[in-house]
Amino acid sequence: MTDKLLEKINLLIMDVDGVLTGGEIILTGSDTETKCFNSKDGFGLKLLKQAGVTLGIVTGRRSAALDRRIKEIGIDFCFDGVLRKGELIDSIVAKTGCDISQIAYIGDDVPDISLMKKVGVGIAVADAEPAVIACAAIVTKRPGGKGAVREVCDAILKAKGLWTDVLKQWE
Repeated sequence: MTDKLLEKINLLIMDVDGVLTGGEIILTGSDTETKCFNSKDGFGLKLLKQAGVTLGIVTGRRSAALDRRIKEIGIDFCFDGVLRKGELIDSIVAKTGCDISQIAYIGDDVPDISLMKKVGVGIAVADAEPAVIACAAIVTKRPGGKGAVREVCDAILKAKGLWTDVLKQWE
């Protein structure tokens, strides 16, 4: 990943289905929805938050499973049930105080394009739709739900010169 693009990132926003998960949604006979999150992605997000990077979610679906994951990781904000994601950019900037150039967004499908085009760094997961990959500044090597978010977190920490400090705390 490109260090120059990521060194100024102070806010990482993500889609959920297809980015934090592999995109599968399991619906039970009741109103329960199940999602499978990657533990390495979660740990990477915790490391990024510990380093002072704000974390956000913008997703088209609402889910109790997502609510729980947000609390576990300590994600700073979530806009869920959003169809037109790009229209949120002014609200996100006002809420966080980040300049657009300091914001990265990770997406995988067509609804993500409008927000990806408005932030400083648009990132597509490896298995994103071709139209999303075409408009991304960065494409991960790993697919959504399989370490793509961790890949981005580590790259941001390295670009900011914080990776050595992260490793030292675990020695």
